[in-house]
Amino acid sequence: MGKFIYNSSVREIEIEDRTLAHLRVAILNKLRRSESFAMTWEHGVENGSGRTTIWLHESIPLQFVFSGNRPPKLNRLWIEQMLLSANSTAGLQFVPEPAENDPIDAE
Repeated sequence: MGKFIYNSSVREIEIEDRTLAHLRVAILNKLRRSESFAMTWEHGVENGSGRTTIWLHESIPLQFVFSGNRPPKLNRLWIEQMLLSANSTAGLQFVPEPAENDPIDAE
């Protein structure tokens, strides 16, 4: 289970490593083009339900901390779906992974 840390916050969001790897690519693609956007996730019943939305901007520090040391093969379609959601008014949301069509290297 990896962690997403935003703005040097004491709050860390636990995200499964495979999902985090895909989010990393989508988020970094947006930020390197100087495109700010919102990201929303649900807390889940085990964390009291509810949801959180943050605004991602290139000037605010963020970290992707992975528990495993092997980068997964990435699913290009999943990244594209994440980027499409990031471009919407609702912002980037965790979408389920589609079937792999064209896996790409993680780096």
